Amino acid sequence: MRTVQVLGGGNAGSSAHVRSLAAGLVARGVRVTVCAPSDAEYTYDFTGAGADHVPVPRSSDPVSVAALRTVCADADLVHAHGLHASFRAALALGGRRVRTPLVVTWHDRVHAEGARAHLLRVLERRVMKAATVVLGATSELVDGARRTGARDARLGPVALPARPGPPPGPEDPDRLRPKLRAELGAVDRPLLIAVGSLDRHRGYDVLLDAARVWRRLDPAPLVVVAGEGPLRGELQERIEGEGLPVVLLGSREDVPELLAAADLALLPSRREPGRSVLAQEALHARVPLVASDVGGIPELVGDAAERVPPGDAVALAGAVVRLLRDPARRAELSERGARQAATWPTEDETVAQVLSIYDELTQPTPLL
Repeated sequence: MRTVQVLGGGNAGSSAHVRSLAAGLVARGVRVTVCAPSDAEYTYDFTGAGADHVPVPRSSDPVSVAALRTVCADADLVHAHGLHASFRAALALGGRRVRTPLVVTWHDRVHAEGARAHLLRVLERRVMKAATVVLGATSELVDGARRTGARDARLGPVALPARPGPPPGPEDPDRLRPKLRAELGAVDRPLLIAVGSLDRHRGYDVLLDAARVWRRLDPAPLVVVAGEGPLRGELQERIEGEGLPVVLLGSREDVPELLAAADLALLPSRREPGRSVLAQEALHARVPLVASDVGGIPELVGDAAERVPPGDAVALAGAVVRLLRDPARRAELSERGARQAATWPTEDETVAQVLSIYDELTQPTPLL
């Protein structure tokens, strides 16, 4: 079987998933070609996983679509990840005499307002109509796909792949933890961590509102945010102007180590329809999590995290204060997190599920 994986390259979670999926499929004898921007290949090394890589820009212009059409010409099945990549795949496969199955994995749902929101909904309907099967990473995404017109939408949880880059060094995590805390300035104070791009939907304004409460604690916790984005200037201005105990770290490659050093992980998102990478990493690392009760979070974490209403700074601040004062509750959440993480699909199970769908869609139709 020859499959083509189409990736826009803009989402770290979907890119890591494609790398993991490619490695698992190749190990099972499937030929895999990944069509993705060159920078995605540089970061995720699809060829190192045994796949062929064909550089295809994120654009849906005629040249990019024509290049994708050529690659897909002799594919048994095409699997696209994300809305824009799926739209390009639908264009590339359109008008063919022999229909090639198109599988679409919906990792997340793009949010927009005004005219752009209307355009995105049009693209979604076009993709849902073209897809043979839509795999939603959460039940919310599956329901959204069905409402948008998908003829066959199924739950397809995506395992948490390893982060790209070199493997962790041999240093003992128990020795690394105090070293990192000292570097961050959290030797004798609690350390709270949030991870994600500095975008509006991440709810960092709510986080800063809550930090106004935490700065009155003794000792005041230090909040570090790993991520970069368009709101950096606005957030930094508030941090400095209000004297908040928050540090914007920028993009970091040592997020697992930062998590292991933290006392609590925070996920204040206003929306989170997919499977939050931070939530998964926190529970795997047995770090107590306080997260917005929104989107795919309840389904993902169950009772293994403190959930608060999205956009509610008072609730977020209160949940953190209670946890900092209750070591027994933190220990309970740590144990629950480990048990919840054990219920999530492994990378191997994810590959097996996807391959079973490929087999189903590529079986010859029996003659009547």
